[in-house]
Amino acid sequence: MGKIVAANWKMNLRRRSACELAAALKTDGRECWLFPGFPLIAPVADTLIGGKVKLGAQDVSPEQDGAFTGDVSAEMLEDAGCEMVLVGHSERRHIHGEDDALLLAKLKRAVEAGLKPLYCVGETLKQREGGKATEVVKSHLAILSEMGGADRACAVAYEPVWAIGTGETATPEQAGEMHAFIRSELTKQGLGQLPILYGGSVKPDNAHALMTQPHVDGVLVGGASLKLDSLRAIDDIAREIG
Repeated sequence: MGKIVAANWKMNLRRRSACELAAALKTDGRECWLFPGFPLIAPVADTLIGGKVKLGAQDVSPEQDGAFTGDVSAEMLEDAGCEMVLVGHSERRHIHGEDDALLLAKLKRAVEAGLKPLYCVGETLKQREGGKATEVVKSHLAILSEMGGADRACAVAYEPVWAIGTGETATPEQAGEMHAFIRSELTKQGLGQLPILYGGSVKPDNAHALMTQPHVDGVLVGGASLKLDSLRAIDDIAREIG
């Protein structure tokens, strides 16, 4: 399998700009993973029909159906055309206070509905400076061990929280070191072949150095995925590395 480029659009773009970007990726024959905001999923799904791009959502409710105003169920996402969903993104953990119990419920609900979770892990700057980076990431990964089956995730993304939207990026060596640790932990769970992506201020000028590190199987791109030129450049690098 080649390097994976996943695009997390976060709370950005509108229907026209999202569909134009999706259409260009489809025309290029790209195989990126796209994670648009909820209102954009249906029009982007329609745009991607017949292409190779895979569609995912940025979040999912731990509930199936019912009186949960504002929530979106895994069944709704699957029905709208999603194959995947982000679970555990640092902005959900730290801005919305999502804890391990909630994330485990979301993972289970997603898998039950046929969605493949892209599960995110990562430490804060304070935790890294305190020498607890691997301890924190290990605790995040432990949630996966509470789920049965080999389909509990489609990939894991390592996102050092201090590099999310800050312009700061882990050095290739830091990324490689943590990815090797994550690979070791996943292997203990029987998930040693699961792709591990790096996320955190990924740009065209650092993508090559990051993706050539051992155990870095691709990238989860935020801001740079909102512009066609930069997303194409990152995906070209991924294809070149293979």
